[in-house]
Amino acid sequence: MNISEIIMRSRNGEPCTREQIIWMLSLPPSSPESYQIMAEARRISQELTPDRAEVHAQFALNLAPCPMNCKFCSFAVINKIFEHSFQLTAEQAVKNALILEAEGASAIFVMSTALYDFGDFLEMGREIKRHLKPETPFIANCGDGTTKEAMQLKDAGFTGVYHALRLREGRDTAIDPAKRIKSINAFKEAGLALGTCVEPVGPEHTSEEIADMILFTGSLQPAYSGLGRRISIPGTEMAQKYGMISELRQAQFLAVTRLGLPRTVIGNCTHEPCTVTAAAGANLFWTEIGANPRDTQEKTEEGRGFTIAKCREFYEEAECGVLDGPSAIYNKGVGESGKASFGISRSS
Repeated sequence: MNISEIIMRSRNGEPCTREQIIWMLSLPPSSPESYQIMAEARRISQELTPDRAEVHAQFALNLAPCPMNCKFCSFAVINKIFEHSFQLTAEQAVKNALILEAEGASAIFVMSTALYDFGDFLEMGREIKRHLKPETPFIANCGDGTTKEAMQLKDAGFTGVYHALRLREGRDTAIDPAKRIKSINAFKEAGLALGTCVEPVGPEHTSEEIADMILFTGSLQPAYSGLGRRISIPGTEMAQKYGMISELRQAQFLAVTRLGLPRTVIGNCTHEPCTVTAAAGANLFWTEIGANPRDTQEKTEEGRGFTIAKCREFYEEAECGVLDGPSAIYNKGVGESGKASFGISRSS
């Protein structure tokens, strides 16, 4: 294959084929072709969100050992990182949201573990929304839900949701992939803007697996997709067995994702933030406070979590402009349609 030809056809509106995506993912990250892909991904992102990358902010409503046992998650019961539980009060949640909004977050996310009571989630959401600026996008990152629950999220003031079918869902997690897909469809049918991602990517994942997930996320017509690497949780089986991909490999895969997504998907997210991914087409980073499924600290701001200022610094070091104000990515995503359908393979 020829990367210049793939880029030329992409610019002419031809979607990348599965075979082309697999080939690009299989290239060495430091190859000339990979750097061409990164440069083209950056050009596309700057064209779609004219040099206005975004920083969104997330905080957790609770911390609890989770029986869904996602092997890559510090909350998983099997990983034995956290063995106690706590929940924020409404006053603490509002305070966190207002701090992040004042610091310049373009959207506010609230996260919970899978078994957090849905009624409590709605109640907290309503109270937080009441204190936010009307124009601030308010995003739910919660467990799977029904159509009725999706409508309740919408009525509670949420703009959208973050929800992803993770790589090897059902193998590396105790979550039924079909249930995940059903939830994504319910959220979209309720009119919630969808954010998703190809994640969490590790050295164990094949180019074929990643390519299939890139095409799947693009088929959803989300506000954004992208690619995030799996962060090793010290002492866990996955950390010991597989390790982690490099930031350069993450940047390469992210750039391939950008080329593999329709241009209607204007956001290209990645996590965790770094300068090289900003240079390779990332236009959405997250800052986090409180509990974090990639951290062993109860307060990720004292561990792996980045501040909004630090995320902006990554963009600035890559000479990317940063948006001031409410998210254009999520505002664009409201009302988009596209139903999830995916053939789940349980083979490695």
